[in-house]
Amino acid sequence: MKKNQILLSAALLLLLITAFQKSQAARKRVFCFYYNWYQTPAFDGTDQHWSHWNNGDKKGYPGGDNIGSNFFPSLGNYSTKDPVLIGKHMVMIKKAGIDAIFLTYWGKDHFTAESIPVIFAEAQKAGVQVGFQIEPYGARSPLTVKADVKYIIDTWGKHPAFYRAEDTKKPLFFVYDSYLSKVPEWAEVLNAEGSQSIRKTPYNSDFMGLWVNSNEQEFFKTSGFDGFYTYFVSKVFRYGSDPKNWADMQQWAIQNKKQFIPCVGPGYIDERIRPENAINTQNRDNGKYYDDYWKKAIAVKPSAIAITSFNEWHEGTQIEPAKPYKTTGFTYLDYKPLADDYYLVRTKYWSSRFVNK
Repeated sequence: MKKNQILLSAALLLLLITAFQKSQAARKRVFCFYYNWYQTPAFDGTDQHWSHWNNGDKKGYPGGDNIGSNFFPSLGNYSTKDPVLIGKHMVMIKKAGIDAIFLTYWGKDHFTAESIPVIFAEAQKAGVQVGFQIEPYGARSPLTVKADVKYIIDTWGKHPAFYRAEDTKKPLFFVYDSYLSKVPEWAEVLNAEGSQSIRKTPYNSDFMGLWVNSNEQEFFKTSGFDGFYTYFVSKVFRYGSDPKNWADMQQWAIQNKKQFIPCVGPGYIDERIRPENAINTQNRDNGKYYDDYWKKAIAVKPSAIAITSFNEWHEGTQIEPAKPYKTTGFTYLDYKPLADDYYLVRTKYWSSRFVNK
């Protein structure tokens, strides 16, 4: 091969590599919140989260056929420590076009942590990545969140299924109810100049705080969060969960070099466990509610969209298949006339449109 041909081939190869790197850096992501807090007497020797007791008064739902949800899962009651069950979930999630799930994290000593090894193993088999949403456990503070991040990265950071952004290789953490701690406390951990800063350490990550109300610009401007998400999917619940506000939120995010991750969901109903909250119920409207959320999210051109949720059955936001079911004194809602797996199929449709737009 002549010298000029070699140079031309090398230049072409460089262009292709550069184009690939740019495409990878710009590739949009679809996330989904996943609840690994379910246990059953048959698998775990106890019941968690299928049963639900209201305010400790022992009036509620014992589990079995009578669960704390307005819907009933097609797979029945399950344990999120069961590798067979988790394997089925991960296959569903992959087929739906979801890149990464974010587990509910209540600390390394909470019973939900027992399911994490199984989830990582099954996620790896399916080609799904795993991250964490840090919940408002008792005595949570920015310093305990920093410790959580250190523990998670030390424990799972080298696992092939651990989520890292393709361009920066940084982990991503959602912090639910981030407003519970004050701005100066967050700034000590999340700002580079903070006395407890995580930024110049091996544990530096992208942190998404929860934007709830209309006047939270100052919180996110000075706290050190890298961006924000909306989580809630009842459009009437809060400013952040109403898509009509997303264009303004995205504009602010761009101007302030923050990442905005809007959250979409198929509907909302938690009337079995919070009968007083019926004002926030949102009917699925045979899939139209989900479609509208996706359209509004895609319209603001985010780098990622998060789905609330795969399996938060208490609040009726699940896209996991549900089936018609009846127990004594109660008939569960279902997806009819749509198929049991309709929301997984529809998620694939919208995730493909978003990623390829």
